[in-house]
Formats: sequence, structure tokens, C-alpha cells
Amino acid sequence: MPSRIVGLVLALGAAALALETWQVLTPTRSLAEDARLVEIPAHEGLVDIARRLHSADLIRSPEGFLALALARGAARALRAGEYDVPRGTATPGVLELLESGRVKQHAVLHPEGATVAELARVLESARLASAREVARVATDPRFLRSLGIEAPGVEGYLFPDTYYFVRGMTPEEILTRMVQRLHAKLTPEIRARAETRSLTIHRLLTLASIIEREAVVGDERRLVSAVFWNRLRLEMPLQADPTVQYALGKDRRVLTRADLQVDHPFNTYRHPGLPPGPIASPGLDAIEAALDPAPVKYLYFVAVDDRRHHFSTTVAEHNAAVSRYRLARVR
Repeated sequence: MPSRIVGLVLALGAAALALETWQVLTPTRSLAEDARLVEIPAHEGLVDIARRLHSADLIRSPEGFLALALARGAARALRAGEYDVPRGTATPGVLELLESGRVKQHAVLHPEGATVAELARVLESARLASAREVARVATDPRFLRSLGIEAPGVEGYLFPDTYYFVRGMTPEEILTRMVQRLHAKLTPEIRARAETRSLTIHRLLTLASIIEREAVVGDERRLVSAVFWNRLRLEMPLQADPTVQYALGKDRRVLTRADLQVDHPFNTYRHPGLPPGPIASPGLDAIEAALDPAPVKYLYFVAVDDRRHHFSTTVAEHNAAVSRYRLARVR
């Protein structure tokens, strides 16, 4: 082969190598302007990952990405998930990010007094899990046994807190983390105090969940707890509206007289004692209030406004308070 042709081939090869090197070391136009989000599905091969990154304009050359991944021995080390790719990241940085597994975390707030149904809607809205799947797993007997929960569902066993989940987690993994957080918060001291009051953990969470839904301000939790403990001792129905709301799936909506008459195990107007299980996720303060009711003889309370209640000992005082505060609210 003439030396001129050899020289031309070498020059073209050098130019091609230089171009490929430039493409590998230079951020795409999209990443030069701003950070980008990309999701790598599970079980996707290296070639498909390269194509996906190129289509999303996160790398300039799929071939360059493949060559770099093979050279680094990273072909099987790339992890699925959702990634925030920082602005100005070139191909080596994109590859390193996928190797690291530093996937995007989604903050999910499960507040005190929230239900499994409300959590399911939040998770679905965040595209983290199907609400239907969350509801199914939440009552799956095998799943409940794996967590040592002797109840029909995980209601009340999901500790209220801010959690960080990654896309791709299963409903089982999400709920397990929340139940484990509860077990970590139920210290041996709390469990011993519950036993002293003849409360199983299930009954403790049940009572605490009702207190959580009834008491809006913190300084009323122990008073609300006292009312329920006093009624339980006298075998009076608890008459807690949130239990009826839970029975009817009415969340926090106003109840009618007909609602209060519904024959349902969670209707504490018709059935004395605690309902079969929790109606929401109680926080630590509500659990503490359930274990330490205020030393008062109150048997009744009525809402004064959207936050506070008036507490009474006798039915006559309670009826007077009901008339007084309901009339004031109408005005």
C-alpha cells in the first residue's frame, strides 16, 4: 500500500479517535444548559442503556459510552433507578453515576393521623407505587405474618414520619420500612408501660390512633385520652366520630345522624370498647397520651372550634356545652 494512502488512513483514524474523544469528554447541549433526570429500567442491557442515554441527550456517542464502560469493566455494574444528572456532566460522569447507584430519592411525608388509603394515594401521585397494589399488600396475610403483625392490615403500624423512597421499590419494601420504623420507636419502656395497663401493642395503637384523630392541639391529647379511659372503665361507648368516618370511608368529612347508626364494628357509637384495630397512624405523642391519660374525670367533650374542645364530667354540662358551642358556630 502506498505510503500516502497509509498516511491518509492513519490521519482519518486519528481524526475519528479525536472526534470520539471529544464526544466522550464533552457534555451534551442539554446537560450544558441544565441538570437532567433519567430513569434506567431494571434488567436493561448495556447497549439499551447507551441508546436510552443518547435518546435523552445525556451522552453524545453511544459507541463512546459502550467503549468506556467496557474499558472500565462496568458493563454489569450499572444499576437501575432514577438519576439526577448534574449540569455539565460528560460521559465519564454519567457512567460513574450509574455505577454508583446514587439514585434519586423521593421524600414522602406520612403525617400523624394519616391512613393507609391516604398513603396509597400519595405514593401513586408520586409515581412510586399503585394505590391498588399498596392496598392489596397492606392486607396480605402472608406479608403481615412476615412482619409479625397479628391484625387484618398494617393500619396503625406505619410510623408517621418523612421517608425517602426510590422509584422501583415494591409496595412490600415501602411498607416494611415504615413498619420497621414503628418497631424502632416502640421501645422496651413503652412496651412495658403498655403491659402494665393491660394493653397489647395492637390495642395501644388502636387507642392512640383515635386520640390522634380527635385531638388537634397537643395539650388536649391527655385529656382526650382520659375521656376514653374513663368511658372504657364504665363500659360506655367511646362515641368517637373518627371511628365512624373510618368505617364509612368518609375520611375527615362531617357525619350525619344516619352515619352514627350504621352497624359496623368500627362504629363506637353502637359498639362499646375499642374498635377492632387502629384507624390511622398515631405519632409518639398520641401513644404517650394513651399510656398517660390526664388525672381527670371527664366523660364528654365537644368541639369549640376547629382546634379545641370543651370537656365535661356530667351529661347535663355536656349538653349545655353542645348547645352553647353549636349555636355560636351557627352564628
